[in-house]
This record gives sequence, C-alpha cells and structure tokens, in this order.
Amino acid sequence: MSVFTLEMKVRDYECDMQGIVNNGVYFNYLEHARHEFLLEKGIDFAQLARDKVNLVVVRAELDYKGSLTSGDRFAVTVAFEAVSKVRFGFRQQVIRLADNKVVLEGLIVGTAINERGRPAIPADFAARLAGE
Repeated sequence: MSVFTLEMKVRDYECDMQGIVNNGVYFNYLEHARHEFLLEKGIDFAQLARDKVNLVVVRAELDYKGSLTSGDRFAVTVAFEAVSKVRFGFRQQVIRLADNKVVLEGLIVGTAINERGRPAIPADFAARLAGE
C-alpha cells in the first residue's frame, strides 16, 4: 500500500483558547490532504463535481492521540483502502514532525454519488487510487 504525505504548518487562527488546534480543524487537514492525494493520482475533485459525480464522506473515525500547537510543522498521510463495491476508505495520520509523534489516526469512508443520487464509483477510480 503506497502512502501519500503532505506537509503543513499550524496557523494561529486554527488554535482554540487552550492554545491547541481545535479538534474540528483536523477534518480540514485530512480533507486537504485527500484532495492533494487525488490530484497526484490524476483525479480532480472539482472536475468530478462538474461532471455530476460527487465524492462524499459517509463515515469518519478519528482517534486523537496528542495535540498540535501554533507553528507546529506536521505531515498528513493518506493511504487508499477498498471497502466495498460502492465504498472506499482513506487511512490517515497526522504526524508532528518535530518528534514524529502521531497526534491523530483516522479512517474516512466515502462513496461517489451520481446526478440521480445513486452510488456510482467511476470505472477506474479504485485502480488509480490503489496505484494499479
């Protein structure tokens, strides 16, 4: 299984009153990394939407294991995982680079919905994401 990695840096406004990244902000980090992963695989999320194929999250499991603070540099990893004929998953981690501590582990499960509102995974979608 190949793993995509995107490096980022915490911005001040992403932190809450405790001085740590707000738990909801991690969803943004994970989503941004997934979009970049798709682009690297030749899949344009925005173009799919224009083509009436919408990728949607149907489940998110996040395990918070630590905290990021303002200015921390971190990496978000993405690994594709086939779940079923109509669902796919992304195993993700957020890793603080200063000490390589995993601060979050997650599984995001999604599907693709066509213009009729039905699950419709594009023909070569899973193969492209799996690197086949």
